[in-house]
Amino acid sequence: MNLEAITPLILTYNEEPNLERCLTQLTWAKQVLVLDSGSSDGTVNIAKRFGNATLLVRPFDDHTTQWNFGVEACESEWVLALDADYVLGAGFEQEMEQLQPMADAYEAAFRYLVGGQSLRTSLYPPRAVLFRKDRCRYIQDGHTQILHVPGNRGNLSTRIDHDDRKPLSRWVVSQDRYAALEAQKLLSTPSHELRLQDRLRRTGWAAIPATLIYTLLIKRTLFDGWRGWFYALQRTFAEILLALRLIEARFTRLPGPRKGP
Repeated sequence: MNLEAITPLILTYNEEPNLERCLTQLTWAKQVLVLDSGSSDGTVNIAKRFGNATLLVRPFDDHTTQWNFGVEACESEWVLALDADYVLGAGFEQEMEQLQPMADAYEAAFRYLVGGQSLRTSLYPPRAVLFRKDRCRYIQDGHTQILHVPGNRGNLSTRIDHDDRKPLSRWVVSQDRYAALEAQKLLSTPSHELRLQDRLRRTGWAAIPATLIYTLLIKRTLFDGWRGWFYALQRTFAEILLALRLIEARFTRLPGPRKGP
C-alpha cells in the first residue's frame, strides 16, 4: 500500500502528556489530521511543531460525531484512526507499506502500558484502526463508538502501544461519563440481546468481583507487580462506577412516595 494513501486521524482534548509520542511515530505520513476539541494545555502547540500535522478545532458533542467529522475531513483513500495515547509499534509502518488491501478495514491488537512499561496482557480488545474512508463510518454503541465495516475485515500483526499518561483524576472523570452512557445502553437493551458479560454487569454487582478476579488471576496481571494491581483496580473501579450509575438509573424509574393519607 502506498503510505501517501493513508491519513492518520487523531482526536485530542488536553493530550499534552501523550500527543508528542504519538506524532513522533507518524513522520512517514504526508498529512496527519489532529482534530482538537478546544484544549487548554499544550496540545495545540505540540501539534503545530510537526510539519505534517494539520490542526482542526471542533467543539465536542460526542465521540461518534467527532470521529465521523474527522473521517470526512481526510482527503486520502485510507484513514488510520488513533487515540492520542496510542504509539505505533516497531514495524507498523513497514507492515502497512507491504499490505495488499483485500478488506475494507484492518484490526490491530494492543500492548497496554502502565507507567511506561507494558503489562503481559489486558482487557483492551483489538480495534479496527485502518479503513477505507468511502466504506466505513462510526456508530454509537453504549459509552463508546464502533466502526461499521460493511465488507471484510483483516488483521494487522504489529501491535499498537496504549500508553496513557494523563492524570488519574482525568481518567476518573472520563470513566464516570462512560458509565452513565453504558448504564443507559444496558437498561434499554433486552436481556437476550446482551452478551454474558453485559448481563453480569446489568446486575449492578456481579461484574465487580468478577472483573478483579479475572484481571488479576486469569489475565495474570497479578504477576506484573504494582502496575498489574493498578490496572486491575482501575478496571474494578470502572465497574463500581457503572454499578452506581445503574442503581441511580433504577431509582429514577421508581414511583415517588405516596402523598396524603
